[in-house]
Amino acid sequence: MALTDYKALTFDVYGTLIDWETGMVNGLKPLTNKAAAQGLELSRDDILEAHAYHESTTQKWTPAKTYSQLLATVYKRLAEEWQVKVDWDECLTYGASVEHWPAFPDSAESLAYLKDHYKLVVLSNVDNASFAHSDRKLGSPFHMVYTAEDVGSYKPANRNFEYMLEQLARLGIAKEDILHTAESMFHDHGPANTFGLANCWIYRRHDKQGFGATMNPGEMPKYDMVFNSMAELVAAHRAAV
Repeated sequence: MALTDYKALTFDVYGTLIDWETGMVNGLKPLTNKAAAQGLELSRDDILEAHAYHESTTQKWTPAKTYSQLLATVYKRLAEEWQVKVDWDECLTYGASVEHWPAFPDSAESLAYLKDHYKLVVLSNVDNASFAHSDRKLGSPFHMVYTAEDVGSYKPANRNFEYMLEQLARLGIAKEDILHTAESMFHDHGPANTFGLANCWIYRRHDKQGFGATMNPGEMPKYDMVFNSMAELVAAHRAAV
């Protein structure tokens, strides 16, 4: 199918529209600076891959935690792994750091264009209060927002996609009308394959090795189209119409 054949774009936000890797690395500086002072040198990928592990395992074991609570726990687990002493207030500060995570430069403008052509839907591993900060950075373009806090679990759990599809069906948007648009193979494209959703890979890490802040998905999921940025997706849509 062509880009113009869909009625809704369902978005992952963090890693796709918000530069969460930069946000994480900046937010973790109090911790990584302490680690460096103790002689532990951590590369950017070392930091992101350790974060990916502790985030995904915490999401699996305590899915009822809000994302801000979950990030605080991740900070504590990273401090333990790197043998750095921290107090809980420092963990909570990191838990609230989503407010400061930057949008990718092309995200807001791209979404402003796309909202005139599609229903824009969020399916994100975040809590509502944290997302509100990101939403403002992105220009508040979304028609529907489904968060992990709403669902009570975190992607890649099937429950999150089942919730979204049930809600959208009530609004007259069938599965065949949806293009799931995301960066993460682990959180998004694997489940999109499971549910038979058409999917578009926004390959933000196209110039980097590995999977960064997301877990290695193992066998790579299939995808229907790929763009290295949101701006490329918009350019393709303009060409199609």
